[in-house]
Amino acid sequence: MFYHVVMMRYTDRANVEFHRRIEAFAERVRAECAGIVHYDYGANVAGRGKGYDWVIAGVFDSSAAHDAYQVSPPHQEMKAYMMPFIADLVVCDMDVPQPAPVAPARGGR
Repeated sequence: MFYHVVMMRYTDRANVEFHRRIEAFAERVRAECAGIVHYDYGANVAGRGKGYDWVIAGVFDSSAAHDAYQVSPPHQEMKAYMMPFIADLVVCDMDVPQPAPVAPARGGR
């Protein structure tokens, strides 16, 4: 699995219409990009968010699927629309190997 988390701090220009458009872009990403396990946009509810109040959180089935998403039309269009509204952002990408299956417990109760 490949995890992609983008935390953003917006300018004052980011209004209800802005968030509606980003949610629509997220729907396009889910519909048009292969290899997505989960992809969502929403408010950061962490009290320690340091002003990074909005998040895009994506889980991809591989780093290759993430790479393809990065250059996909819906992602490129979303980034182009968002950039004038972003005051700052932080990105975390993490490639997590699939864990080995857990053997069932043996023995009684």
